[in-house]
Amino acid sequence: MQQPQSALRAGFLTELSVTGRKMRTLFDGLVRQQGLNLSRARLLLQLARNEAITQSELAARLELEHPTIVRLLDGLEKQGLIRRNTVDGDRRAKQVSLTPAAEGQVAALDETVSSMRGLLLQDVTEEELEVASRVLRKLARNIEAQAPGIRAGEAPPEEPD
Repeated sequence: MQQPQSALRAGFLTELSVTGRKMRTLFDGLVRQQGLNLSRARLLLQLARNEAITQSELAARLELEHPTIVRLLDGLEKQGLIRRNTVDGDRRAKQVSLTPAAEGQVAALDETVSSMRGLLLQDVTEEELEVASRVLRKLARNIEAQAPGIRAGEAPPEEPD
């Protein structure tokens, strides 16, 4: 059942989209000071949270196409921040892990994320966060219902060649 359109409903998704872009732009600017970009920083943070993960799993969690993840990993490998190893039993699959050289970079990223979170949420109450989180979960469920193949953390289906 569709709800009637109100000015608030009409502007909410636009406001959400604009806020998301601003947040990504802010984060990108902060991590560029550390010699990274948004994509590489997200990838390093994901690897820090998932020690043993394949390139395909990483692409799905970051919602990136396989060629894109390969290019990002190539750059991080050249910097000495990650390593790729073949997976036992599947020589096509590559398991990705952080190198010891990445520890300082990941610690700096964690500090950046924590600092940014503090700044952005400084005047938002716990009650407001609970309501906003409920709304975002509802939106995610509604999106998933419209596109059944798309789930949180899954990459969109690849286009045929």
